[in-house]
Amino acid sequence: MTTRRKFLTGAAAAAPAALATPALAQSTIKWRMQTYAGPALAEHVIDPAIKMFNTIAGDRMQIELFYADQLVPTGELFRAMQRGTIDAVQSDDDSMASPTEVTVFGGYFPFASRYSLDVPVLFNQYGLNEIWDEEYSKVGVKHISAGSWDPCHFATKDPIRSLKDLEGKRVFTFPTAGRFLAQFGVVPVTLPWEDIEVAVQTGELDGIAWSGITEDYTVGWADVTNYFLTNNISGAWAGSFFANMDRWNELPEDLQTLFRVCCDQSHYYRQWWYWGGEASLRVDGTKMELTTIPDAEWQTVEDAAVKFWDEIAAESETKARVVEIFRKYNSDMAKAGRPYRYG
Repeated sequence: MTTRRKFLTGAAAAAPAALATPALAQSTIKWRMQTYAGPALAEHVIDPAIKMFNTIAGDRMQIELFYADQLVPTGELFRAMQRGTIDAVQSDDDSMASPTEVTVFGGYFPFASRYSLDVPVLFNQYGLNEIWDEEYSKVGVKHISAGSWDPCHFATKDPIRSLKDLEGKRVFTFPTAGRFLAQFGVVPVTLPWEDIEVAVQTGELDGIAWSGITEDYTVGWADVTNYFLTNNISGAWAGSFFANMDRWNELPEDLQTLFRVCCDQSHYYRQWWYWGGEASLRVDGTKMELTTIPDAEWQTVEDAAVKFWDEIAAESETKARVVEIFRKYNSDMAKAGRPYRYG
């Protein structure tokens, strides 16, 4: 699998005119940035922030944005950024093949979050920012800002109404999610993103556990699946903005600050776009029937996640630090009660 969400279905397109670098002064700082997202998703998860940055920065700095796989395959994004082939990246740690101790926590780490707001709180108030900064500083990359995306649900051809219905299902999913779900009989399948829709149509895949319902509709998966399971294994995808350390350090402080502000704008946009989209498509979407595994039965999956966390924590001291933060945070949320946690 070369990318988490490889939306380009034909040859790589040129950067869109709206984001193309205009004629600039010779002294203008120019960056090239690549996102994990293709054009359909990038319209929401990155385009507004980069347009805002370029408008405000003007002749001082311009960022040319490239979509999934336009410059390098998504799985090579980290190395390309580390070498300085590209200057900045928007991705999760796992998709860009980050060689750090925190890679396993990028994307969907089972039940680390329940809601999208959990992710920024974990990073900004519970210490994950400091750990990510340490890990990426070791390898010449600046971790700029982390934020949340959509939750991780199953979109399937056949209905899932019990854990037994998962047994033997061939599912396209994240490596970490697949590792976790295998204990329930799920068969994780790795395929190029552009093959997923056809693989579901031909029966090579039984389903997808890669996104929420907003992306199922946005990228076309809702057209080839019939059911959407309302239970999820993670409340939000965790992704970040990164930059080559040398290029970041070359920026004057005010441009660094502007970039951070635009990252925050991007995080805020996704908070309401995904939150509202997930609800409205459950209510008004016509392409997928909703199914649910009863809470008492689903608790088996949540209990298994606790053991999975132990397994990951045993792999290294840094992973143990991250898992301990997850434990502390989720314990605090449970003690806080509603609306932070229910039941």
